[in-house]
Amino acid sequence: MIEKILIPKERMPVLIGKDGSVKKRLEEATCTKIEIADDVTVHGEALDAMNACNIIKAIGRGFDPSDAFDLIDENITLCIIPLPNDKKVLKRLRARIIGTHGKCRKSIERLTKTKLSIYGKTASIIGEYEAVDLARCAIERLVSGYTHSNVYSFIEENLSNRSKELPESGI
Repeated sequence: MIEKILIPKERMPVLIGKDGSVKKRLEEATCTKIEIADDVTVHGEALDAMNACNIIKAIGRGFDPSDAFDLIDENITLCIIPLPNDKKVLKRLRARIIGTHGKCRKSIERLTKTKLSIYGKTASIIGEYEAVDLARCAIERLVSGYTHSNVYSFIEENLSNRSKELPESGI
């Protein structure tokens, strides 16, 4: 299987790494061959190529390679949320998601046990499926105008409800 991926030019050096270290590690971890030119081409078996593509997309969306490599675990997923194209609106929404000194982003990461990256015209999340879904809902609420405190309450309420749904052990 051959996949082509476009990532921002300024993220190419991060994908390559010092002396090609990230690219080499990615090829070894996913059993693929990666060619980097104007775009990134991945050669390999379907599942291996898909894993490599997800990691490349994550690096392209602003994640540190060490965070992106978490996607090798089949329980970890990547969610990319497109933000509006209008420059004024985009700047305001990015500021709402990040918060003062990164407080909002860090709070969502801490509460949901995910990793967030706000890069370009997207907000991206890496984590376990349910946690990513919760973080996605939180970001969508921020984008639609909910207050930060309302969003944090929403996350905490969902986490509380999920812990109540867990079956009790018979021990």
